[in-house]
Amino acid sequence: MDHSNKHETKTCHSTNTKAKDNHCASHQGGHHDASHGLGGHGTPQQFLNRFWLVSVLLLPLLASTEFANNLFGYNFNLSSLFQLIIITVIFAIGWVFFEHAWMEIKQRAYGMMTLVSIAVAAGYLFSVSGLIFPSIEANFSIEIATLIWVLLFGHYLEAKSGKAAGNALEEVAKLLPAMAFKKGSDDQYQEVDIEDLKVSDVVRIRHGEKVPADGKVISGQGSVNQAHLTGESTPISLTTGDQVSAGSILDSGSLEVILTAVGKHSSVGQLTELLNKAATSKPNTQRIADMWAGYLTFAALGVATLAFLIWYFVVGQTFVFAITIAISVLVIACPHALGLAIPAVTTISSRIASKHGIFIKNLAKLETVNKSNVIIFDKTGTLTKGNFTVSKVSVLGNKTESEVIQLVASVENSSSHPIAKSIVEYAAMQKNDLVQVLNFKTHGSDGVSGSIDDEDIKVGKLSWLSAENVAVDKEARERFDTLQNTGDTVIAASVGKILIGFISLGDEIRSSAASSIKSLHDQGYEVVLMTGDNKVVANTVAETLQIDQVYAEVTPADKLRYVEEFQASGKQVIMVGDGVNDGPALSLADLGIAIGSGTAVASAAGDIILTTDDPASISNLVNIAKATLKKMKQNLWWALGYNIIAIPAAAGVLAPFGLLLPPAVGALVMAGSTVVVVLNALTLNRVDGQLAMTAN
Repeated sequence: MDHSNKHETKTCHSTNTKAKDNHCASHQGGHHDASHGLGGHGTPQQFLNRFWLVSVLLLPLLASTEFANNLFGYNFNLSSLFQLIIITVIFAIGWVFFEHAWMEIKQRAYGMMTLVSIAVAAGYLFSVSGLIFPSIEANFSIEIATLIWVLLFGHYLEAKSGKAAGNALEEVAKLLPAMAFKKGSDDQYQEVDIEDLKVSDVVRIRHGEKVPADGKVISGQGSVNQAHLTGESTPISLTTGDQVSAGSILDSGSLEVILTAVGKHSSVGQLTELLNKAATSKPNTQRIADMWAGYLTFAALGVATLAFLIWYFVVGQTFVFAITIAISVLVIACPHALGLAIPAVTTISSRIASKHGIFIKNLAKLETVNKSNVIIFDKTGTLTKGNFTVSKVSVLGNKTESEVIQLVASVENSSSHPIAKSIVEYAAMQKNDLVQVLNFKTHGSDGVSGSIDDEDIKVGKLSWLSAENVAVDKEARERFDTLQNTGDTVIAASVGKILIGFISLGDEIRSSAASSIKSLHDQGYEVVLMTGDNKVVANTVAETLQIDQVYAEVTPADKLRYVEEFQASGKQVIMVGDGVNDGPALSLADLGIAIGSGTAVASAAGDIILTTDDPASISNLVNIAKATLKKMKQNLWWALGYNIIAIPAAAGVLAPFGLLLPPAVGALVMAGSTVVVVLNALTLNRVDGQLAMTAN
């Protein structure tokens, strides 16, 4: 059974109204505002069908021209009635332009369709008048038919390029299967629609199948591909107790999974929400394009009116000649290329970014990447793997090593920090049973606390314990310094006011960290490390990676303050962190990047989410952002520059040199400018290829 087609059909019947509307819109040509063309008014095939229909209707009009009669040596005349019927049918086919023009007028976002509609309506009305009353001598049938013909093909190219670029929402929707095998009350599995799944349902996933929702493995084992979240296709082994994300593909084995998040709350659902939010954002260059499209509309109307008045009243040309000039101005000034210049680029760059695990909440932030000059990294889980392993347990006082590990692991069991997980895992390896903890509390990046048998247990930085009046004598301080000098992360533990020991943990630097930092240096960024870890560990990592500045033993409040200081010195700051303890700094930075947050992308504090925890994603983001901004500027200059030359030419300023641009030629020139911006945007795909080669 082919589930993919069924899923694409059923997703437009979602019970989630917002998700349904957004997803269905993506299947109808994508989101476009009033200045961005007609993507929401037809599929590429619909525009192509209209184009071919107009092509057929245009043939008898062309065949009846004096040029065609002389060229082919025949005498073919089309009656006024047939011309009227043909031009009216073509006018009706182009009615989609008037629908969109009305949207622009209602939104007061005057642009391309406003000009097109005025030009088409004026030409059609004068043609009808001329065909009914020959004495008027105004027939723009061929010009108007040609304009509609060219515009339909231009919108076909626009819709096709957008589809070829790959709509990110559609790609996310394809991650999920249409059906799932749900365990019933009789312990038998039956196939159900994934929209009917609920939290706590148990589903079975077999080899080659997709995981329908987020969940926890309760039996079985296998390996899954999670490239949709991490950009990494390396299989991940799973067994009982492991978490699995929606959209993962089971490469081998068989799993029984209890669902913990379904629908919009799952990882795929959160990605969809994130992309929906990104779809409504605009880069600053798009706002500039929108603004100029509005200016251009009024400028073209003014120039067209002025050209008509000069040619008719001043120069003394005929009414038909003057109105032809005016219509040519309106046609050639159509800001089709200007309206498409930025969306054509952002559509492709968003696809490339998401393919490499980069999800952009706000497209304007791509420009911030290019303006920033300082990148601040958190250490744990960002530049290092965050997979700490306990290397040494140093006991103080009368507690045994087993007792220290039991107390520390019991308190840390309620924490989600990588260090806490490592200690809990170490306790399990030592067959050390955990005990109940009451009043658990997290103290920022300093540590955690809780009560066991009415005793207050604290685990965290030695400086924090000391500030909490835990006794730290000279011997304990010397032992702590000795352990720290090895480069390990060392945490302290206390019972009441008595220090009971230290636990040393090692953290491995990520293999891609050094090359990523070098790439950022080559791009002109100052790289800063900020970590809550001790100075020895921080300096060791910084020296290995050749990082410019190091701030160690900092709290979330310290990170916030340092970001403010960088900004106060006139620098623009990119902050890279885990989106939790770094939340305030991520929000304050000019650009916040949450790394390794694939299963919580919707709630992360960052402006840009990296679903992979590979530092190479940062340099990938920089490359994508720089290439995107370059293409935006190129398209913007082309679209504006073309009008600076074309509008005066259409108005007849080159007439003394024998050059006039009739509406039909103006339509072809306008279409050519649109093709240029689309083709230029498509060259962004080279970046995708370059990133793929770098990854390999």
